[in-house]
Amino acid sequence: MATTSEFYIPVKRAHKSRLNEVYWDKLELGTYTSDHMLVWDYSDGWWHTPEIQPFGPFTILPTTLALHYGQTIFEGMKAFRAEGGGVHIFRPDRHYERLVRTTERMCMPTPPAGLFLEGLRRLVEVDKDWVPGQTGTSLYLRPMMFATGTQLTVRVSDSYRFAILCLPAGAYFSRPLRVKIERHFVRAVRGGTGYAKCGGNYGGAFYPTQQAKAEGYDQVIWTDGIEHRHIEEMGMMNIFCVINGALVTPPLGDTLLDGITRDSLLTLALDMGMTVEERQISVDELREGLERHTITEVFGAGTAAVVAPIETIGIDGINYSLTNAESIGSSLKEELDAIRYGRRPDKYGWNSYI
Repeated sequence: MATTSEFYIPVKRAHKSRLNEVYWDKLELGTYTSDHMLVWDYSDGWWHTPEIQPFGPFTILPTTLALHYGQTIFEGMKAFRAEGGGVHIFRPDRHYERLVRTTERMCMPTPPAGLFLEGLRRLVEVDKDWVPGQTGTSLYLRPMMFATGTQLTVRVSDSYRFAILCLPAGAYFSRPLRVKIERHFVRAVRGGTGYAKCGGNYGGAFYPTQQAKAEGYDQVIWTDGIEHRHIEEMGMMNIFCVINGALVTPPLGDTLLDGITRDSLLTLALDMGMTVEERQISVDELREGLERHTITEVFGAGTAAVVAPIETIGIDGINYSLTNAESIGSSLKEELDAIRYGRRPDKYGWNSYI
């Protein structure tokens, strides 16, 4: 296989940078985009030459298939500025593996690995000044792809646009969360698209989440789609519980997203000597553990939030509080950040340096 250095990606520079428009002390994810984006089209059975170009709008027709039949997917990863000033992308190869599974499930062509990784690296290199250096900040990277075919029939498209966007970001959640167990609506069922990062998974989750917010919660904890007996994910994050001192998380399957942060935290927990279990957690076990205080901590984990502690869990109309006085989640986040910000050696080879 060719090495990434053998790939040529043309760069069309922006005439003027927008860096001076950024309030770096208030980096809310989604507020700003960097000066450039990568654009890469697929048609006639092959991938054309990708190009890095100034950030700007796409021109599409109203009959574009992605607007009608849901062939739209994305990934989410981050680039960091280490304490020494260097810039790296966190686990891009693992994100690519998940992208492959998503494209296969959604009947979409898979971008070749070499060009994907080189395009990602080159884009971050071009916009490296957009990688913030404050504690807790990062450059969020959003690879995305959507169907661009315009023959308006229910079918798999024969053309696609792939793009990568860059967004400077601060902390995703500023406080511990209030969540509720969702017993009626479902995020995913066996045989569905729960493990894929496709737009429909997120669109379908909005209504029950808004209902939960109207009740005073921030997010929902999804249960299995058949019996609603076992917890699966929190919002769009993987979920962890500390049960009798062990770190427990639901096992992966076709209803759960294979989170890269999840995998990283499990690896760190094992190396730190923690007891780790990947098994089903029933709502009854969660309720009993909260009542008897054998469950001492619950938190979500994902690329955007990293670790999101939970302070309240609503189960069938009753709220249970968590103090998280001795937080395993915080310890794991601190260890992960030490690697991502270059404060400790990256013995896992997770950081891909620019």
